[in-house]
Amino acid sequence: MNTTLHSTTQELLGTAALPGQPRPTAEANDVHRTAAPVHTFLAVTSIPVGTNPVGLAFIPNGDLYVTNSGSNNVQTIDTATDTVIGAAIPTGTTPAWLTVAPNGNAYVPNNISNNVTVINTATSTVLTTIPLSGGPSAAAVIPSGNVYVSRFSASSVQEIDTTTNAAVGAPIPTGSGPVGIAVAPNGKAYVANRNANTVTVINTATSAVLTTIPVGAQPNFVAIAPNGNAYVANIGSNNVSVINTVSDTIVGAPIPVGTNPWGITAGADGHVYTANRGSNNVTVIDTTTNTTVGAPIPVGSQPIALVVAPNNKVYVTNIAGASVSVIQFDPTITSISPNQGPIAGGTPVTITGTNLTGATVTIGGNPATGVTVNSTGTQITAITPPGVAGPADVTVTTPGGSATLVGGFTYLLPVHATSLTATPALSKLFPPHVYFPYLTATLTDTVTGLPVPNQPILFKAGSNVLGIANTDAQGVARVNETLTLTLILLNHGYEVSFAGAVTPTAILSPSSAHGEVIEP
Repeated sequence: MNTTLHSTTQELLGTAALPGQPRPTAEANDVHRTAAPVHTFLAVTSIPVGTNPVGLAFIPNGDLYVTNSGSNNVQTIDTATDTVIGAAIPTGTTPAWLTVAPNGNAYVPNNISNNVTVINTATSTVLTTIPLSGGPSAAAVIPSGNVYVSRFSASSVQEIDTTTNAAVGAPIPTGSGPVGIAVAPNGKAYVANRNANTVTVINTATSAVLTTIPVGAQPNFVAIAPNGNAYVANIGSNNVSVINTVSDTIVGAPIPVGTNPWGITAGADGHVYTANRGSNNVTVIDTTTNTTVGAPIPVGSQPIALVVAPNNKVYVTNIAGASVSVIQFDPTITSISPNQGPIAGGTPVTITGTNLTGATVTIGGNPATGVTVNSTGTQITAITPPGVAGPADVTVTTPGGSATLVGGFTYLLPVHATSLTATPALSKLFPPHVYFPYLTATLTDTVTGLPVPNQPILFKAGSNVLGIANTDAQGVARVNETLTLTLILLNHGYEVSFAGAVTPTAILSPSSAHGEVIEP
């Protein structure tokens, strides 16, 4: 498979366009720029795609479009199976960073053929091609539902009306070599100008340029984090600049990342990810502290762009590897509800956590059944298996790893009612004579209907203890009444009682009974 960048792509997509920068290397495990590495994550899947993949965008059904700049098409990745599905969709020459509008159409800038391909994502068919000169490079949706497209060689941004699929208004001037565009919640668009080392800020309501912000060397892409700040990947200075989108000022010092960060994206959990083309890895940034997390994650050859799925899986295009790497992080478990149930199993439970996509579940070492995971990978529903009374560990295993909630679920014994019956004491008064030499009591589990063996039964006449006897295999306990007849007669019979017990299979409730005196 040819993974060499076509010569026509060198200005926008090739590393030769970066003066003074080293060629990308294969240092997939380069960790020297990461603070306090605590864990090395791995890309768990590599999906083969077309030649020189670049842009990624989720379509309304949850699948993922990838632009192949070398084979001039778009492919669809089924995010449930992480495989390519359907036929490739033809585009113009050198499709780059695409976007999907609210109307469901995908807009694909074609850098060399100077046009934008519009794709109906419901049918994966091309609707139209919009002429656009100036080397269109990246697209982003603005609040009106229209699309901005950066024009790399024309140093401007063009708005496209997604209703008419035509360019509207005059080009909006930017710095030299605009590439990535990101739109903040306040409606301002941030455009990375690679050749000017700046970011242009545009009021998308008026299409007016508000300001220009100096950043690092060769800024290529921008991502808006959940905290509202804009994070800018600077290829030439190997770092990320942070912009406060309210004041449009730089926040703190640049964040060091891997070599030549071309792509950047933000997840809903507050993490930002950079695709480091020169070191073949992905850096994770915690936006609460603006520091890197763990070791860089090795991916394919020359990662150039990335996106985060709703379930927190990260998809990375490897432009020289003809592949998309999929990163799934270790799962976490925060709770299970309910957290107790019978030893017989069959209790529906809900497990909450993160990164749970593709999970299997064991409770007490036994597999749960009916396991389903929600679309965001934050909740599992399952049915508990049978278990042993007491606390049991809950373990979730995914392609990214496993997590255990120690003693998270408690198996409870069922409570069974019991019944106790007592035989009459038979006597003859003159002369005193015992017709039955034994008092007997029978203990039965009323839930199962079975006799209960090996349980102590107390025999009393009034406050006098006549004896304690254990039930036999038939649930019968016996006490000789020969020497206690007088007490039985004085108290008009006798009482038997069972104090209750815990067995390996059930909690047995207490029960009692009265034995009469029958005088023949």
